[in-house]
Amino acid sequence: MYNPEAPDMTDTKPVTSPLRSKLLTAGLLLIVLAVIPGTLSVLGKSYYTQVANSALIYCILAASMNLITGTAGLLCLGHAAFFGIGAYTAALLATNFGLPFVVTLPLGGIVAGLGGVLVALPTMRLISIYFAVATLGVGEIIHVTLLNWVPVTRGPMGVQIYDPITIFGHQFTSLLSIYYVIAVLACISIYIIWRLTNSYFGNALRSVREDDQCAEAMGINVVKLKIQAFAISTFFAGLAGAIMAHSIGYISPDSFQFSESILILAMVVVGGLGSLPGGIFGALLLILLPEVARGLGDLRMVAVGVVMFLSILLLPKGIFGEVSAIDMARKQFNAAWGGRQSVGWK
Repeated sequence: MYNPEAPDMTDTKPVTSPLRSKLLTAGLLLIVLAVIPGTLSVLGKSYYTQVANSALIYCILAASMNLITGTAGLLCLGHAAFFGIGAYTAALLATNFGLPFVVTLPLGGIVAGLGGVLVALPTMRLISIYFAVATLGVGEIIHVTLLNWVPVTRGPMGVQIYDPITIFGHQFTSLLSIYYVIAVLACISIYIIWRLTNSYFGNALRSVREDDQCAEAMGINVVKLKIQAFAISTFFAGLAGAIMAHSIGYISPDSFQFSESILILAMVVVGGLGSLPGGIFGALLLILLPEVARGLGDLRMVAVGVVMFLSILLLPKGIFGEVSAIDMARKQFNAAWGGRQSVGWK
């Protein structure tokens, strides 16, 4: 007798096991992150290895920005400042005190994370666009401090690190070996952020993003959750800064301006707000696209701008996003200017 609820035994569609899927992903990552750069280096294309280093550092930055802006729904316009705090912490500790990379790297992240907590404590009760303006102001304060605190930061002259990256006595001097160090650190950082965004913590952040009043009514401590997310996000931004300082060997305040924060935000928006793969894809796209379009000469940045504009216009949720960037901006501006709150505090 025919039973409509019985499983269809004629369906021969292959079933992919979780282990097989993980092995396939690991194999693809190995090819993309290890084999291709190694081959390019053997062929004498070292310039592309340098570009890959920058792309991986921006992948960490985009992932950290996605946690606070995409997942938690807080528009941050000062992310580059924490990137700079981590970079300067690592560079000054290595230059003035001779501390090794394995010590300056976590300290760069920790100092940036503590800076994030100090910023978050008075600003996390700010609503909508007021928080964005506050982070913009903090970013400018930190940039001006790096530029003018000459006895400590050397001002516009910047800080140079002469010692190579050393891990447990092994020195990484070649461009390819530094690339592999950055690739490992980027994979670890992105994996931790991915675990966080796909946990109860990440789901709680999404509920705050959608409606913080409902989340609070359900028993979630919204302010505490936002501070934790901001601290974690700025920690990884500082970590990326420490990696950049050691890999390039020189930093200056010019690398941590407001325009840098906008670039990181654009990576997250183009890739897709709330999507970690989207943020990483956006970082790779906006770092690699200017290099691909180098043949256009002075017009290449115009081409990049057109691609960004069309991406936002035609794909409101980005390439892999959960949230429409336009809807989020409208929500932020309406709450500020719609007359629902007369001040920026809740």
